[in-house]
Amino acid sequence: MNILVTGGAGYVGSVIVEELTHAGYQVTVLDNLSNGHRAAVTPAARLVVADLADRARLAPLLREQRIEAVVHMAGSILVPESMRQPDRYYRNNVINGLHLVEAMLAANVRLLVFSSTAGVYGEPARTPLAETQSLAPVSVYGETKVTFERALGWFARTSGLRSISLRYFNAAGASTRLGEAHHPETHLIPLVLQVPLGQRPAVQVFGTDYPTPDGTAIRDYIHVVDLAQAHVLALQALAAGRPAAAAYNVGTGTGASVREVVAAVRSVTGNPLPVIEQPARPGDPAVLVADSARLTADLGWRPRYASLEAIVASAWEWHRHHPHGYAE
Repeated sequence: MNILVTGGAGYVGSVIVEELTHAGYQVTVLDNLSNGHRAAVTPAARLVVADLADRARLAPLLREQRIEAVVHMAGSILVPESMRQPDRYYRNNVINGLHLVEAMLAANVRLLVFSSTAGVYGEPARTPLAETQSLAPVSVYGETKVTFERALGWFARTSGLRSISLRYFNAAGASTRLGEAHHPETHLIPLVLQVPLGQRPAVQVFGTDYPTPDGTAIRDYIHVVDLAQAHVLALQALAAGRPAAAAYNVGTGTGASVREVVAAVRSVTGNPLPVIEQPARPGDPAVLVADSARLTADLGWRPRYASLEAIVASAWEWHRHHPHGYAE
């Protein structure tokens, strides 16, 4: 199949492109490179530098490349920023997404895998989080993802578009060639790794009085290659004729606290990692852990990277060889 990956030069997107090409797909990447990196796109894929806001270009591109399915990764992802710039998030995550769907329907492309988020659930009533729990986002970012997921449901009913929304928990780690390089960086594991790299004097821990065993927030860390494999399986399911519209959590089902992440980085790097404790940030839930049983049952997905240390070790291997990300 010929696949278009929007946002395929970003962290998760580039690993998805890599896994798709390994699986034999022909991949075209559409990315405006505002946050992605040209060097992160595997040479086996074609890169088109363009923006989803350029509506006139989308349908011709889909036709020219004979695209049969789309993996939609492009969008804005920072929760605090979404609260300051809601207009930008609705424009990038909803309006530009609708531009993509409009072009897909015009080009008779009706298979879509969508990059969603655990943020659609908001403050969890219980954990692990299952797909049956209500969607009640507490950020503009989460709300835009819910809005687009719901739109996909209506397109399934009215236009024959079939889609799978994958609700990510905390992507982490690296493949052999590709890793995490955000500017600015906001994710915990690469921030902690900046200390042994000499780029940060200490680890800042936000919140030490959560109702968790060690007082710090717990998150479900999933290796980025395992996350990418979920997209390959989702495409295979859509190509096989199922489903009309579905959503799946993608996580390991095991949580790790901030202190446990720090301990894992100490173990992997041998660095003592001085810690500075800070007050908790508003809106950060105490625990976010996935129930991915539905994904396993329906698509046969299982994570291969079972331990936090394995995830951290892969990230460390990449970062110590790429201390400045893709800027080298």
